[in-house]
Amino acid sequence: MIRPATLTLQPPLPLVAENNRLKIFSGSANVALAQEVARYLGVDLGPMVRKRFADGELYVQIQESIRGCDVYLIQPTCHPVNDNLMELLIIIDACRRASARQITAVLPYYGYARADRKTAGRESITAKLVANLITQAGASRILAMDLHSAQIQGYFDIPVDHVYGSPVLLDYLARKELPDLVVVSPDVGGVARARAFAKKLDDAPLAIIDKRRQAHNVAEVMNVVGDVKGKTAVLVDDMIDTAGTISAAARLLREEGARQVYACATHAIFSPPAVERLSATGLFEEVLVTNTTPIPPERHFPQLRVLSVASLLGETIWRVHEDSSVSSMFR
Repeated sequence: MIRPATLTLQPPLPLVAENNRLKIFSGSANVALAQEVARYLGVDLGPMVRKRFADGELYVQIQESIRGCDVYLIQPTCHPVNDNLMELLIIIDACRRASARQITAVLPYYGYARADRKTAGRESITAKLVANLITQAGASRILAMDLHSAQIQGYFDIPVDHVYGSPVLLDYLARKELPDLVVVSPDVGGVARARAFAKKLDDAPLAIIDKRRQAHNVAEVMNVVGDVKGKTAVLVDDMIDTAGTISAAARLLREEGARQVYACATHAIFSPPAVERLSATGLFEEVLVTNTTPIPPERHFPQLRVLSVASLLGETIWRVHEDSSVSSMFR
């Protein structure tokens, strides 16, 4: 029996309406999510002018006074990654020069996170580089969701609030009341994430996919460690990019006798050919993702279910603004 998630989010509408020092702004990467967050908090998105010069340079101007205000800037650094990252830096700089009291960069998805250490000579650690860029631009604080690796929090020299999309996914699975669950990590690196997920599913058993990666975005799945025969397998990962890893894992689980296979991930990157792989007949019952990054209509498919993290982010923003506990949301 799955324990339903205990997190209950109630919009603090009257409180926010009386507090004009809380300002929510959005970059262009995921305006729909930012609008949902603003609705949860009972405020309007701050007005901003964004335009490009003929050579592609970006121009930003904040259209209201934010002097002495706490600004929360929502901008995932998803595709196009470089454009969205540069826009984030420019908006932070504009807010800093407009004398905002505190600037919190709300990063539902943190790009460039996969290069978080050197695995070969003469490599860049881009996760640290981007952290430096955001800090130097003028951010006072970071609010990030499901970082690719937990140590990225330490790459910042400013406070970081790290939240998780798992309560949204867990609530959906709890309502479905799936029988004989086994949580599966698609690789060894995701075991801690899968174990935490399994614990919330009434201590469901855990299985691990043993794989060997030959190159970036190319994975060779070898075998399953754990019993999945006749069970409902739930594959858990932080992101789905080309879907090579998770689709190969699903095929192996089917071969090992799994009765049903679900995929759960916070970030739906869906680089080609992800949609073709995930929508293959008989592979997944459902692919559960959140709206941390926008998913264009052409990348939707029948098995896809997109769940909103707006209430989760809105509640976190409110708690940060009120100096209350964030970690208590996930206990």
